[in-house]
Amino acid sequence: MAKKTTTSLLASPSPSWTVDILVCEGFVLTEMSAVVDTLRIANRVLAQPPFRIYFRSAQGGQLSCRAGLLVETTPYVDRPDADFAFVLGNTDPDHPGLSLGRVIKSYTNRGARVYLLAEAAARYLKDQGRAGATHWENAALLRERQGLFEASHALASEDGPVITCAGMGATTDIVLALIGRLTSAAAQLSVANIMLHEQVRDYSSLQPFAGAKPTITGDRDLDQAIRLMQANIEEPMPIGEIVAELGISTRSLERKFKTYLATTPNGFYREMRLNKANNLLLNTTMSVREIGLACGFQNGFSTLYKSIFGITPFALRKRRRLGGDPSIDFLNAGE
Repeated sequence: MAKKTTTSLLASPSPSWTVDILVCEGFVLTEMSAVVDTLRIANRVLAQPPFRIYFRSAQGGQLSCRAGLLVETTPYVDRPDADFAFVLGNTDPDHPGLSLGRVIKSYTNRGARVYLLAEAAARYLKDQGRAGATHWENAALLRERQGLFEASHALASEDGPVITCAGMGATTDIVLALIGRLTSAAAQLSVANIMLHEQVRDYSSLQPFAGAKPTITGDRDLDQAIRLMQANIEEPMPIGEIVAELGISTRSLERKFKTYLATTPNGFYREMRLNKANNLLLNTTMSVREIGLACGFQNGFSTLYKSIFGITPFALRKRRRLGGDPSIDFLNAGE
Protein backbone atom coordinates (compact mmCIF):
# COMPACT_ATOMS: atom_id res chain seq x y z
CA MET A 1 0.00 0.00 0.00
CA ALA A 2 1.31 3.41 -0.93
CA LYS A 3 1.43 5.55 2.19
CA LYS A 4 1.11 9.30 2.34
CA THR A 5 4.08 11.34 3.42
CA THR A 6 3.92 13.91 6.18
CA THR A 7 4.69 16.87 3.98
CA SER A 8 2.71 20.09 3.79
CA LEU A 9 -0.86 19.71 2.61
CA LEU A 10 -0.25 22.49 0.13
CA ALA A 11 2.51 20.52 -1.58
CA SER A 12 -0.10 18.18 -3.09
CA PRO A 13 -3.39 19.01 -4.85
CA SER A 14 -5.67 17.17 -2.41
CA PRO A 15 -4.06 14.56 -0.15
CA SER A 16 -6.27 12.62 2.22
CA TRP A 17 -5.62 10.33 5.16
CA THR A 18 -7.65 7.54 6.72
CA VAL A 19 -7.82 7.39 10.52
CA ASP A 20 -9.09 4.32 12.41
CA ILE A 21 -10.25 4.74 16.00
CA LEU A 22 -9.93 1.47 17.91
CA VAL A 23 -12.25 1.09 20.89
CA CYS A 24 -13.37 -1.49 23.43
CA GLU A 25 -16.31 -1.45 25.80
CA GLY A 26 -16.07 1.39 28.34
CA PHE A 27 -13.89 3.65 26.19
CA VAL A 28 -13.05 7.17 27.38
CA LEU A 29 -15.42 9.70 25.84
CA THR A 30 -12.98 12.58 26.41
CA GLU A 31 -10.43 10.89 24.15
CA MET A 32 -13.01 9.97 21.53
CA SER A 33 -14.19 13.58 21.35
CA ALA A 34 -10.65 14.92 21.21
CA VAL A 35 -9.79 12.80 18.18
CA VAL A 36 -13.08 13.15 16.31
CA ASP A 37 -13.80 16.83 16.89
CA THR A 38 -10.24 17.99 16.24
CA LEU A 39 -10.16 16.17 12.89
CA ARG A 40 -13.68 17.36 12.06
CA ILE A 41 -12.68 20.97 12.63
CA ALA A 42 -9.55 20.46 10.52
CA ASN A 43 -11.81 19.27 7.70
CA ARG A 44 -13.85 22.42 8.15
CA VAL A 45 -10.81 24.73 8.15
CA LEU A 46 -9.13 23.28 5.08
CA ALA A 47 -10.56 23.78 1.60
CA GLN A 48 -10.09 20.10 0.70
CA PRO A 49 -11.20 18.04 3.76
CA PRO A 50 -8.32 15.59 4.21
CA PHE A 51 -9.43 13.23 6.99
CA ARG A 52 -11.66 10.16 6.80
CA ILE A 53 -12.41 8.40 10.06
CA TYR A 54 -13.70 4.93 10.97
CA PHE A 55 -14.49 3.23 14.28
CA ARG A 56 -13.25 -0.32 14.78
CA SER A 57 -13.42 -2.93 17.53
CA ALA A 58 -12.67 -6.63 18.00
CA GLN A 59 -16.16 -7.86 17.11
CA GLY A 60 -17.76 -4.80 15.56
CA GLY A 61 -21.24 -3.60 16.52
CA GLN A 62 -22.26 -1.05 19.13
CA LEU A 63 -20.00 -0.25 22.06
CA SER A 64 -20.65 2.17 24.90
CA CYS A 65 -18.44 4.53 26.85
CA ARG A 66 -18.63 4.87 30.64
CA ALA A 67 -21.10 7.72 30.14
CA GLY A 68 -23.46 5.39 28.27
CA LEU A 69 -23.13 6.89 24.79
CA LEU A 70 -22.95 4.38 21.95
CA VAL A 71 -20.74 4.19 18.89
CA GLU A 72 -21.21 1.84 15.93
CA THR A 73 -18.02 -0.01 14.98
CA THR A 74 -16.80 -2.40 12.30
CA PRO A 75 -14.44 -5.30 13.10
CA TYR A 76 -10.66 -5.12 12.88
CA VAL A 77 -9.26 -6.29 9.56
CA ASP A 78 -6.14 -8.35 8.93
CA ARG A 79 -4.74 -5.89 6.37
CA PRO A 80 -5.81 -2.40 7.50
CA ASP A 81 -5.38 0.40 4.98
CA ALA A 82 -5.51 3.28 7.47
CA ASP A 83 -2.67 5.77 7.65
CA PHE A 84 -3.15 6.33 11.38
CA ALA A 85 -4.82 4.47 14.23
CA PHE A 86 -5.80 5.81 17.64
CA VAL A 87 -6.39 3.26 20.41
CA LEU A 88 -8.55 4.78 23.14
CA GLY A 89 -8.14 4.09 26.83
CA ASN A 90 -11.06 2.96 28.99
CA THR A 91 -10.02 3.73 32.61
CA ASP A 92 -9.06 0.07 33.16
CA PRO A 93 -5.53 -0.91 32.04
CA ASP A 94 -6.40 -4.57 32.74
CA HIS A 95 -9.29 -4.64 30.26
CA PRO A 96 -8.65 -7.57 27.86
CA GLY A 97 -9.76 -5.43 24.93
CA LEU A 98 -6.60 -3.33 25.34
CA SER A 99 -4.24 -6.25 24.70
CA LEU A 100 -3.71 -5.47 21.03
CA GLY A 101 -0.15 -6.47 20.20
CA ARG A 102 -1.11 -8.32 17.00
CA VAL A 103 -3.57 -5.64 15.92
CA ILE A 104 -0.98 -2.92 16.42
CA LYS A 105 1.51 -4.89 14.32
CA SER A 106 -1.07 -5.28 11.55
CA TYR A 107 -1.09 -1.48 11.28
CA THR A 108 2.61 -0.78 11.70
CA ASN A 109 3.59 -3.55 9.27
CA ARG A 110 1.66 -1.70 6.59
CA GLY A 111 3.22 1.67 7.32
CA ALA A 112 0.61 3.17 9.65
CA ARG A 113 1.41 5.13 12.79
CA VAL A 114 -0.40 4.00 15.93
CA TYR A 115 -1.27 6.29 18.84
CA LEU A 116 -1.97 4.52 22.14
CA LEU A 117 -3.79 6.65 24.69
CA ALA A 118 -3.68 6.42 28.50
CA GLU A 119 -4.65 2.87 29.57
CA ALA A 120 -4.04 1.55 26.04
CA ALA A 121 -0.49 2.90 26.30
CA ALA A 122 -0.02 1.45 29.79
CA ARG A 123 -1.18 -1.98 28.64
CA TYR A 124 1.15 -1.90 25.62
CA LEU A 125 4.14 -0.85 27.74
CA LYS A 126 3.38 -3.61 30.27
CA ASP A 127 2.90 -6.30 27.61
CA GLN A 128 5.96 -5.27 25.60
CA GLY A 129 8.19 -4.51 28.58
CA ARG A 130 9.06 -1.10 27.16
CA ALA A 131 9.37 2.41 28.53
CA GLY A 132 7.15 5.16 27.20
CA ALA A 133 4.43 7.62 28.14
CA THR A 134 1.06 7.05 29.72
CA HIS A 135 -1.20 8.99 32.05
CA TRP A 136 0.57 9.62 35.35
CA GLU A 137 -2.07 7.59 37.26
CA ASN A 138 -1.35 4.55 35.09
CA ALA A 139 2.39 5.05 35.52
CA ALA A 140 1.98 5.07 39.31
CA LEU A 141 -0.05 1.86 39.12
CA LEU A 142 2.56 0.13 36.94
CA ARG A 143 5.33 1.19 39.32
CA GLU A 144 3.41 -0.35 42.20
CA ARG A 145 2.99 -3.60 40.31
CA GLN A 146 6.35 -3.86 38.58
CA GLY A 147 8.62 -1.93 40.91
CA LEU A 148 11.23 -0.48 38.57
CA PHE A 149 8.86 0.51 35.74
CA GLU A 150 9.85 3.92 34.36
CA ALA A 151 7.27 5.93 32.47
CA SER A 152 7.99 9.28 30.90
CA HIS A 153 6.35 12.32 32.47
CA ALA A 154 5.93 13.77 28.95
CA LEU A 155 2.61 13.98 27.10
CA ALA A 156 3.80 11.43 24.53
CA SER A 157 6.74 9.25 23.64
CA GLU A 158 7.59 8.14 20.11
CA ASP A 159 9.06 4.71 19.45
CA GLY A 160 9.19 4.24 15.69
CA PRO A 161 5.61 4.03 14.37
CA VAL A 162 4.13 3.60 17.87
CA ILE A 163 3.38 6.67 19.96
CA THR A 164 2.37 6.16 23.60
CA CYS A 165 0.44 9.07 25.05
CA ALA A 166 -0.98 10.41 28.30
CA GLY A 167 -4.46 10.56 26.77
CA MET A 168 -7.35 12.45 28.38
CA GLY A 169 -7.18 16.20 27.60
CA ALA A 170 -3.70 15.86 26.13
CA THR A 171 -5.25 13.88 23.27
CA THR A 172 -6.21 17.19 21.67
CA ASP A 173 -2.55 18.25 21.66
CA ILE A 174 -1.53 14.95 20.07
CA VAL A 175 -4.10 15.29 17.28
CA LEU A 176 -3.19 18.95 16.74
CA ALA A 177 0.47 17.91 16.46
CA LEU A 178 -0.52 15.39 13.79
CA ILE A 179 -2.49 18.04 11.89
CA GLY A 180 0.51 20.38 12.04
CA ARG A 181 2.80 17.64 10.75
CA LEU A 182 0.52 16.69 7.86
CA THR A 183 -0.71 20.14 6.84
CA SER A 184 0.91 23.28 8.23
CA ALA A 185 1.52 25.18 11.44
CA ALA A 186 -0.99 27.83 10.38
CA ALA A 187 -3.75 25.25 9.84
CA GLN A 188 -2.89 23.67 13.18
CA LEU A 189 -3.17 27.01 14.96
CA SER A 190 -6.46 27.83 13.22
CA VAL A 191 -7.97 24.57 14.48
CA ALA A 192 -6.62 25.22 17.98
CA ASN A 193 -8.12 28.73 17.96
CA ILE A 194 -11.57 27.45 16.96
CA MET A 195 -11.35 24.96 19.82
CA LEU A 196 -10.29 27.75 22.22
CA HIS A 197 -7.16 25.70 22.85
CA GLU A 198 -4.69 28.34 23.96
CA GLN A 199 -1.48 26.43 23.34
CA VAL A 200 -0.43 23.37 21.40
CA ARG A 201 1.85 21.36 23.65
CA ASP A 202 4.45 19.18 21.97
CA TYR A 203 5.30 15.61 22.92
CA SER A 204 8.05 16.67 25.31
CA SER A 205 5.75 18.92 27.37
CA LEU A 206 5.38 17.63 30.89
CA GLN A 207 2.05 16.41 32.17
CA PRO A 208 0.47 19.18 34.30
CA PHE A 209 1.35 17.60 37.62
CA ALA A 210 5.01 17.98 36.65
CA GLY A 211 4.76 21.75 36.24
CA ALA A 212 5.18 22.49 32.54
CA LYS A 213 5.29 26.16 31.53
CA PRO A 214 2.58 27.16 29.00
CA THR A 215 3.86 28.04 25.54
CA ILE A 216 2.72 27.93 21.93
CA THR A 217 5.99 26.85 20.33
CA GLY A 218 8.57 26.72 23.10
CA ASP A 219 10.22 29.96 21.94
CA ARG A 220 9.18 33.25 23.57
CA ASP A 221 9.89 35.51 20.58
CA LEU A 222 8.12 33.17 18.18
CA ASP A 223 5.12 32.92 20.50
CA GLN A 224 4.87 36.71 20.61
CA ALA A 225 5.22 37.02 16.83
CA ILE A 226 2.31 34.60 16.35
CA ARG A 227 0.19 36.50 18.87
CA LEU A 228 0.86 39.75 16.98
CA MET A 229 -0.16 38.08 13.72
CA GLN A 230 -3.34 36.71 15.30
CA ALA A 231 -4.24 40.16 16.61
CA ASN A 232 -3.68 41.80 13.21
CA ILE A 233 -5.51 39.70 10.62
CA GLU A 234 -7.64 42.39 8.96
CA GLU A 235 -4.74 44.83 8.68
CA PRO A 236 -1.61 42.64 8.59
CA MET A 237 1.49 44.01 10.29
CA PRO A 238 4.58 44.20 8.07
CA ILE A 239 7.21 41.73 9.23
CA GLY A 240 9.53 44.69 9.81
CA GLU A 241 7.12 46.07 12.41
CA ILE A 242 6.81 42.70 14.09
CA VAL A 243 10.57 42.29 14.52
CA ALA A 244 10.81 45.88 15.75
CA GLU A 245 8.18 45.09 18.37
CA LEU A 246 10.12 42.00 19.42
CA GLY A 247 13.50 43.69 19.36
CA ILE A 248 15.11 41.05 17.15
CA SER A 249 16.32 40.98 13.55
CA THR A 250 14.29 39.82 10.56
CA ARG A 251 16.84 37.09 9.95
CA SER A 252 16.49 35.86 13.52
CA LEU A 253 12.69 35.62 13.18
CA GLU A 254 13.04 33.79 9.86
CA ARG A 255 15.35 31.24 11.48
CA LYS A 256 12.89 30.67 14.30
CA PHE A 257 9.99 30.10 11.91
CA LYS A 258 12.08 27.71 9.84
CA THR A 259 13.39 25.80 12.88
CA TYR A 260 10.13 25.44 14.78
CA LEU A 261 7.44 25.60 12.09
CA ALA A 262 9.23 24.74 8.81
CA THR A 263 7.92 27.85 7.09
CA THR A 264 8.59 31.58 6.69
CA PRO A 265 6.99 34.42 8.67
CA ASN A 266 5.20 35.69 5.55
CA GLY A 267 4.08 32.19 4.56
CA PHE A 268 2.72 31.45 8.03
CA TYR A 269 0.92 34.80 8.22
CA ARG A 270 -0.63 34.40 4.78
CA GLU A 271 -1.88 30.89 5.51
CA MET A 272 -3.32 31.95 8.85
CA ARG A 273 -5.34 34.60 7.03
CA LEU A 274 -6.44 32.12 4.35
CA ASN A 275 -7.60 29.68 7.02
CA LYS A 276 -9.73 32.39 8.56
CA ALA A 277 -11.10 33.10 5.09
CA ASN A 278 -12.10 29.44 4.74
CA ASN A 279 -13.99 29.61 8.00
CA LEU A 280 -15.84 32.76 6.91
CA LEU A 281 -16.62 31.28 3.49
CA LEU A 282 -18.26 28.22 4.96
CA ASN A 283 -19.92 29.67 8.03
CA THR A 284 -21.10 33.19 7.13
CA THR A 285 -23.06 34.96 4.40
CA MET A 286 -20.34 37.58 3.88
CA SER A 287 -19.47 38.22 0.26
CA VAL A 288 -16.16 36.93 -1.09
CA ARG A 289 -14.97 40.53 -1.38
CA GLU A 290 -15.87 41.23 2.26
CA ILE A 291 -14.10 38.08 3.37
CA GLY A 292 -10.97 39.03 1.46
CA LEU A 293 -10.91 42.43 3.13
CA ALA A 294 -11.61 40.94 6.57
CA CYS A 295 -8.58 38.71 6.16
CA GLY A 296 -6.23 41.43 5.00
CA PHE A 297 -6.36 40.85 1.23
CA GLN A 298 -7.05 44.22 -0.34
CA ASN A 299 -6.75 42.88 -3.90
CA GLY A 300 -6.43 39.57 -5.71
CA PHE A 301 -7.97 37.41 -2.98
CA SER A 302 -9.75 34.98 -5.35
CA THR A 303 -6.67 34.56 -7.56
CA LEU A 304 -4.41 33.88 -4.58
CA TYR A 305 -6.97 31.52 -3.05
CA LYS A 306 -7.21 29.44 -6.22
CA SER A 307 -3.41 29.28 -6.59
CA ILE A 308 -3.15 27.82 -3.08
CA PHE A 309 -6.21 25.56 -2.84
CA GLY A 310 -6.93 24.77 -6.48
CA ILE A 311 -10.49 26.10 -6.33
CA THR A 312 -11.99 29.61 -6.27
CA PRO A 313 -13.78 30.86 -3.16
CA PHE A 314 -17.02 31.09 -5.18
CA ALA A 315 -16.71 27.47 -6.36
CA LEU A 316 -15.89 26.21 -2.88
CA ARG A 317 -18.92 27.91 -1.36
CA LYS A 318 -21.21 26.65 -4.14
CA ARG A 319 -19.90 23.09 -3.86
CA ARG A 320 -20.45 22.97 -0.11
CA ARG A 321 -23.96 24.43 -0.43
CA LEU A 322 -25.03 22.02 -3.18
CA GLY A 323 -23.34 18.90 -1.88
CA GLY A 324 -23.34 19.55 1.84
CA ASP A 325 -20.32 20.05 4.04
CA PRO A 326 -18.22 16.86 3.93
CA SER A 327 -16.83 17.63 7.36
CA ILE A 328 -20.29 17.39 8.91
CA ASP A 329 -20.90 13.85 7.62
CA PHE A 330 -17.28 12.77 7.59
CA LEU A 331 -17.89 9.82 9.91
CA ASN A 332 -19.49 8.15 6.90
CA ALA A 333 -16.89 9.32 4.39
CA GLY A 334 -15.87 6.67 1.92
CA GLU A 335 -18.92 4.47 2.51
